[in-house]
Amino acid sequence: MHRCLQLAEYGRYGAKPNPMVGAVIVAGDRIIGEGYHERCGQGHAEVNAFASVSPSDEKLLPAATMYVSLEPCAHYGKTPPCARLIIEKGIKNVVVGCIDSFSKVSGKGIAMMREAGINVKVGILAEKCRWLNRRFFTFNERKRPYITLKWAQTVNGFIDNEGTSLSISTTFTRQLVHKLRAENDAILVGRTTYLRDHPKLDVRHWTGESPYSYILSHSNTIDNIINDCYENNRQSLLVEGGLATLNSFIDADLWDEIRVETAPFTVANGTEAPRIPSSASLNDKVEFDNNIIALYSHNPRLAK
Repeated sequence: MHRCLQLAEYGRYGAKPNPMVGAVIVAGDRIIGEGYHERCGQGHAEVNAFASVSPSDEKLLPAATMYVSLEPCAHYGKTPPCARLIIEKGIKNVVVGCIDSFSKVSGKGIAMMREAGINVKVGILAEKCRWLNRRFFTFNERKRPYITLKWAQTVNGFIDNEGTSLSISTTFTRQLVHKLRAENDAILVGRTTYLRDHPKLDVRHWTGESPYSYILSHSNTIDNIINDCYENNRQSLLVEGGLATLNSFIDADLWDEIRVETAPFTVANGTEAPRIPSSASLNDKVEFDNNIIALYSHNPRLAK
């Protein structure tokens, strides 16, 4: 299952809005096939895993075990159902990381395989499997985008220098910010930040597609933006606004992750950074170029 998760990561940019999924086929002590969902509209992980099995190894499939990080689909979408393909290939044992909460799947794939006599085991590294696709799960379960709040601050807790923009990120950590943008479907700043800084909100220091941009204002409220994201299948929203914008999401308890970058210098005065909510749990802390990046998740965690 760890290998399934490694493979799934390769689909981070291409699989959207579908989830990232990896699949591995094991016969005895040998992997005979593996694959991942490379691009939306193309073959799923299971399809690609079967396609990678050599002709000489196909005879091993009835005695093999398929591992897949997410429940195989049971419906006809842009591709045929993977649960049906697994049955047709003669696989007798399937290990599933976690159930797919998407309404058209949600246990149906597992039921289809079990009805065909396949031994299905569910819940292996389930928390890791759900965490990998936390944006997808939040969107389908909570009917809203997965929301990440992001800001940079000085070591004494200011996000600007007496109201003037302040360069806090390093060249490398700026690249990481653009990587984060590429992983999200939409990005938001407040009207004041937009008028003062004229941010481009693109991924020019990384690769991939730039997220769809929103400007928070009196006429374009949080609810409007959340609804627009859901209606347009934008599964994740990165909030890069100033203090008022960030606090509006914190006060509404509308956030799933918080990313704070802290630089090792001070300023005499400025706008204070938001306070980390009491419901936040520290997930990770890393250091790059003397800047500390702390990652928090909402408590309770998404994983069930």
